[in-house]
Amino acid sequence: MANKGLGDATGQDLFVDAPTAQSETAPDYAGHRQRLRERFLTAGPGSLQDYELLELLLFMAQPRADTKPIAKALLRKFGSFAEVISANPDALRDVKGIGDAGVAALKAVQVAAQRLLQTKVREADVISSWNALIDYCTAKMAYNDVEQFRVLYLDRKNKLIADEEQQRGTVDHTPVYPREVVKRALELNASAIVMVHDKPLNLAA
Repeated sequence: MANKGLGDATGQDLFVDAPTAQSETAPDYAGHRQRLRERFLTAGPGSLQDYELLELLLFMAQPRADTKPIAKALLRKFGSFAEVISANPDALRDVKGIGDAGVAALKAVQVAAQRLLQTKVREADVISSWNALIDYCTAKMAYNDVEQFRVLYLDRKNKLIADEEQQRGTVDHTPVYPREVVKRALELNASAIVMVHDKPLNLAA
């Protein structure tokens, strides 16, 4: 049975591009992987195109597969790197070559980006840092396929206490309950709130 994880019971590192048992030579894509890694480490992430960055992520999830066709298929389906990592897991699995390991690798990048931005917002004066706030809300909500209503609760110094999804609706509607927002603000002893409502980018999807 094929190993579907990132390591096996013997502790073998499946991130290493080793030849398979059926072949004494490394597959053609092994050299490409090494060159891509070296370019990323020496020239920086700006040297990679979107599909190459996706390849790099998928290397870790699929150590014995050519991930370039998968990366390009993802971009054809979703349009951009940001839309790929923000896509619904089931929609990602519809792309040939993407399984649970690939989904986990891509979604982990999305969560990491959100947490970095959340930390930046928490450490900043939110009201005087609208750019950071907008970047954070964009990462959280820009690629949703349904409407969402979020509430950011602030303390007396305008720093973030909590960021909560108050309601999630359909592709074109989300209910809002002001009483629940006020109740939660009192529970958190918040001095101010920021209410954020998004509209899905593609209502026809």
